[in-house]
Amino acid sequence: MAKNIIAVLNQKGGVGKTTTTLNLAAYLAKAGRSVLICDLDPQGNSTSGLGINKQELDKTLYDVLFSRAEATKVIQTLPDKNLNVLPANAQLAGAEVELVGLEHRELKLKQVLDKLEYEYILIDCPPSLGLLTINALTSADSVLIPVQAEYYALEGLSQLLSVIQEVRKALNPNLNILGVVVTLYDSRTSLSEQVKKELEKYFSEKVFATVIPRNVKLAEAPSFGRTIIEHDKWSKGARAYKALAKELEKRLN
Repeated sequence: MAKNIIAVLNQKGGVGKTTTTLNLAAYLAKAGRSVLICDLDPQGNSTSGLGINKQELDKTLYDVLFSRAEATKVIQTLPDKNLNVLPANAQLAGAEVELVGLEHRELKLKQVLDKLEYEYILIDCPPSLGLLTINALTSADSVLIPVQAEYYALEGLSQLLSVIQEVRKALNPNLNILGVVVTLYDSRTSLSEQVKKELEKYFSEKVFATVIPRNVKLAEAPSFGRTIIEHDKWSKGARAYKALAKELEKRLN
């Protein structure tokens, strides 16, 4: 059983979920922790962002969820031996429909992850509140919510929180919100600071002190199939994720 299973979740797209999952995982692995990224998004961006050709995968998380393959046979280990990924591709989109007819459909991912031994499992969730996301929340100990420092940032958060509340009541009483991380932060605009203040008003100490800046290097890295450590470890974005990983470990311990 993993020590920490964290669902990285916001049902809005473009908030930096995958960027946060990949780079947090990379820095935790660099600190010597054994880490698994679970790509639960049918877009498979965590998979391709690590340099894996998702079109050529023989087996993926989709096959593991429906007991057509063993997780340990599907997991791929990356050059940093502490960093591993349970990959996904577009096939996973069919899982939403296929799960509907199954018994204990909310527990399929939990049954997979419970058997795996990692210090950290980070689940990159899809940008929706469907059955895959419910599976992530049922499996996780905690939720990390990336929120972009933009005008509509707070829209939809109350819906997300009520889903977390429902899962707590019905399926996973131990689920907690680990924190909110502000992404795409632009220190040159007053809007970014306003959004951060609004979040602090709403979530108080749950908001991480570390903010993730708007950064060209962070945006580029996935197109090269690299984490920010491999792409440009001296960039502003890299320094921010390094600090966030430290803050996250401190918060968990």
